[in-house]
Amino acid sequence: MVSPFVRNNGHMEILWFLIAVGMIVSVVGPFVWRRGRGAGRGVIRQVAPGSPDAADPEVYGFLRQEDQDVRLPGPDRDLLDVLDVVRKTQDWRAASQLLKGTEQEGETRWQRVQAFAGAASLELAERPGEGGGWLRAWHADAPKDPGGAQVYAEFLVQQAFRTTTSGSRDFGIILEEARGACEQAAALTPGDPVPYISQLAVARGLGYSGEEFDLLWAKIIDRAPAHMGAHLAALLYWCEKWHGSRAEADRFATTAAARAPHGSLLAALPLFAVFENRPEIVVGVDFFRTAVVTKAVEGAMYAVHSARPDDPMLAHVRHLLVRFLMGAERWTEAMTLLLRVDGYVGALPWTLAEDPALEYTVHRNLVVAGFESTGGSPATLAG
Repeated sequence: MVSPFVRNNGHMEILWFLIAVGMIVSVVGPFVWRRGRGAGRGVIRQVAPGSPDAADPEVYGFLRQEDQDVRLPGPDRDLLDVLDVVRKTQDWRAASQLLKGTEQEGETRWQRVQAFAGAASLELAERPGEGGGWLRAWHADAPKDPGGAQVYAEFLVQQAFRTTTSGSRDFGIILEEARGACEQAAALTPGDPVPYISQLAVARGLGYSGEEFDLLWAKIIDRAPAHMGAHLAALLYWCEKWHGSRAEADRFATTAAARAPHGSLLAALPLFAVFENRPEIVVGVDFFRTAVVTKAVEGAMYAVHSARPDDPMLAHVRHLLVRFLMGAERWTEAMTLLLRVDGYVGALPWTLAEDPALEYTVHRNLVVAGFESTGGSPATLAG
């Protein structure tokens, strides 16, 4: 039945006009916050698009929304080049060669395996029954290739979580297949932690007992005790929304941070625990200025400043820090980090949104507006 509010074309046109205006305001609005001046904290107010008082992110060298790369949290030129080759040629050999040259115990291998699996999953979603054919060919033509086995196992994990409902029959079937694929991949490279890290998601989805999970976790710790990506995957298992509690997630994170060697980003793990345990709705700055959140933020800031500049996980921590620093209205610190991460948005918290690039740019431009509302400018940031 047609709603009485849209019975004729005139009313329908008005309705569509109002919907369009609402969508434009919701997207464009955050880009045009006014720079305010006043005692204490600045005031952010909306102004019309094109106003001379509107904050302009591009003057800081920030990229437009459409230019943000949603595939990665930070730059990996070799990976991006190979992803382009695989997409264009549908030949898996370049991907295999890249993984053969990537060390087993490091974070980079895990990120690259995730990226290849994600690329195949995205292609399949865009072209059902056809996309991602290069991964199927890789798995069929070279079943003993460790890299191909790892990517295939991770692909199954991502398919379960992306395309089915948690707890459903299809979810369980795909994860059972993924478990077998993880075990096969592990047998090909006994010293590589990656297949076991993929299995952490299987454990979460299938509801491993605490004892079963600990046995799996021990295999990872034996191979890569300070692996940040593995710790992030394990943290989810211990969260309240899966198989643990807030206290267990906090204990896991703080214990790992306390044991972290100098220069390890594991010192930032408590911030990820705070993020996973955050309230459903956060209004104002009160949450971001609590003692627990502030302590986690300071630990993450310390980790960022102590880490190697080329640590592959550095971008992950910086992205999450941006959101917390923004919430606490620590505009200058947030801006400094944004200058480091802009261009790549494949990280929390943006990837939780349907459109990570939009989510990121909205928040980024609010940071720009907040920064300028307290007297900041490109000149003061450079200084």
